[in-house]
Amino acid sequence: MHEVTASIITIGDELLIGQTIDTNSAYIAQELNKIGAWVRRRVAIADDKEAILTTLGDEAKQSNILIITGGLGPTADDITKPALCEYFNTELIRDEGATTNVENIFQKLARPITERNLSQGLVPANCEVLPNGRGTAPGMYFNQEDVHYFSLPGVPHEMKGLMQSGVLPKIKSVFRLPAVAHRTLLTAGIGESFLADTILDFETALPAYVKLAYLPAYGMVRLRLTAKGEDEAAIKKEVDEKFAELKSLVKEWMVADEDIPIQEAVVKLLKEKAKAVATAESCTGGTIASLITSVAGSSAVFNGGIVSYANEAKKDMLEVKEETLTSVGAVSEEAVTQMAISACKKLKTDYAVATSGIMGPDGGTPEKPVGTVWIAVANKEGKVKAQKSNFRFDRGRNVELTVHTALNMLRKAVLEDAEND
Repeated sequence: MHEVTASIITIGDELLIGQTIDTNSAYIAQELNKIGAWVRRRVAIADDKEAILTTLGDEAKQSNILIITGGLGPTADDITKPALCEYFNTELIRDEGATTNVENIFQKLARPITERNLSQGLVPANCEVLPNGRGTAPGMYFNQEDVHYFSLPGVPHEMKGLMQSGVLPKIKSVFRLPAVAHRTLLTAGIGESFLADTILDFETALPAYVKLAYLPAYGMVRLRLTAKGEDEAAIKKEVDEKFAELKSLVKEWMVADEDIPIQEAVVKLLKEKAKAVATAESCTGGTIASLITSVAGSSAVFNGGIVSYANEAKKDMLEVKEETLTSVGAVSEEAVTQMAISACKKLKTDYAVATSGIMGPDGGTPEKPVGTVWIAVANKEGKVKAQKSNFRFDRGRNVELTVHTALNMLRKAVLEDAEND
């Protein structure tokens, strides 16, 4: 079975100057990986015809599949279609289906349609049109000398729709792809290097066709097992067996045995245990509450949150004692303990999480430098676990690390209480 390779080409000046973050490449790579196609290269280029032509020629020598995003809009700087016409030695023609789609969209919006808008219905004569159910710019498919080209709009929502409806089905129909099996787990509370030492013997003993990937981010590490082969059932069985072995080695730190974020794992756990939580946030400014409520169904386990950024708010809303703020300050074990206990009572919940810290870049002292954080988790019986951390990174990373640490502390508290019941 020959390896199926792909190149991803993103077009747009805004990508090169950092004005827009390229999330399209990550999504496309993930989707191709799922079906057994290997992304060999990712290239970002300017809205420049010569750059497009050169890159297409170069990547066609490297990969079986080229996926291009961007430059399909109706404005003057959208030059992907003219460049494709030159590359494939063809011309633009009007596609009735694509034109009708544009007209229908403007009719639904009750907006006047211009010739510039109607130009979205023009496509290279030798392409297969991929209908765009989410926007005006159609996708396009070309096959030349056994290299398969896909041109997609750069709008992420539209690109994702076309990947699912057009690109992936076409690739599956054209290529004999390997069977692929993935299993992912999420760990927290252990660094990547310590994790690697813990599972070194396991990793060393893996067969060549089973790969282990470490995916660290903000105090957590995802471990992903991937195997490719011809026999789908055999590959899945092998990965499942190795995954069970891996889980047993990291069970102390495992947050989830599936590829989900920590907030989703926490919501699932709270639902399973029929418990609810509230938040009392200072330095994280409501981020914990925001993450929890981003999970569908979180209303069943989240009672509410209080953002008490100022000391007066801590006193008025969470009954933090003046004496505490005067003697040890808001960034202290005593303060977060009082915040968590009060939030638990006021919001009538089983658990409450409290945070207070110095996120930076200013505000630190020799005793409490930037990155000093206190987190507390209280239950309705008044049991409290408080923890001090010293992150000492930039403001954004300090917030992320605090949030993930707090969610993991909550998770462990719920599990510990469940074991003791």
